[in-house]
Amino acid sequence: MNRIDKCFEQLKAEGRKALITFITAGDPDMDTTEKTALKMYDSGADMIELGVPFSDPVAEGVTIQKASLRSLSGGTNLTKIFACVQKIRAKTDKPLLLMMYINTIFRYGTDKFFAQCREYGIDGVIVPDTPYEERDEIADYAEKYGIVSVNLVAPTSHDRIKEIAANSKGFLYCVSSTGVTGVRQSYTTNFEEFFGLIKESCPCPYAVGFGISGPQQAKKMSSYCDGVIVGSAIVRIMEEKGKDSVESVGEFVRSLRTALDG
Repeated sequence: MNRIDKCFEQLKAEGRKALITFITAGDPDMDTTEKTALKMYDSGADMIELGVPFSDPVAEGVTIQKASLRSLSGGTNLTKIFACVQKIRAKTDKPLLLMMYINTIFRYGTDKFFAQCREYGIDGVIVPDTPYEERDEIADYAEKYGIVSVNLVAPTSHDRIKEIAANSKGFLYCVSSTGVTGVRQSYTTNFEEFFGLIKESCPCPYAVGFGISGPQQAKKMSSYCDGVIVGSAIVRIMEEKGKDSVESVGEFVRSLRTALDG
C-alpha cells in the first residue's frame, strides 16, 4: 500500500483530517527546502507537496510564480530536487509528492522520471496542466513504478466531476474555485453541490486546495472533505523571511494543525 493510502487510512481511524502543505523546492535554496519540509512534518503536516519550479507556471498565482522564478535563478533542477528528497527520506517516512508541469517530465524523460520517483521515495505526482482527458500520457508510467498520479477537479469541471472523481487514486485534489493559486478571503463556489457530486463517486479520499489562507479557513473547508492543502500562505512566509523562515513556517503549520484537530 502506498504511503498516501496508509496515511489517509490512519487519519480516518483517528477521526482526523489531513493537512497537506506545499513549498517551492529550491526557494530560497535546497538546504532551506529540506529543513522546512522536516519542520512542517514535525509541526503536524501529514503530507508535503514539493513544487518543481517552472518558467511559466500557468496554474499559479503571483506568490508561487515569484517563488518559482527565485528557485530557477538559483539553479534548481530535478536532479537537485531528487537529492533533497533523498535527504528528507532519510529522516521521515511520511508521504511526499511533487507538484509540477508536464513539460518538465517530458524533458527529463517520462520513464526515467517515474523510475527516480520510486528510487528516491516520491509517493505521488500532481500535474496541474494535464487535462483529465490526457492523463494517459503519464498514467501508465506512474502505474508501472507505483507512483500515485493525483487527479485535479474544479467546480468548472461540471459534467466531468463524477467521472474524474470515480477514476481517482491516492486522493482527489479539489480546486476550491476558478483561477490560479493564491490566498483568498472568500469563495463563490457552492461547496455543498461540488462536494456532493464528489462524495457520490470518489473511491478515495479528497482534499481541497487553492486559496486557504489560515487556520479558520482551513477548519471551515475541512468540514467538506478529508483534508486541506495549504500552499501560497506558506510560500509567502518563505518569501518574507528567506533562509530564516523555518521556525515561522513551523509555527504557522502548527496553527493549522491545531485548528483542524480542534
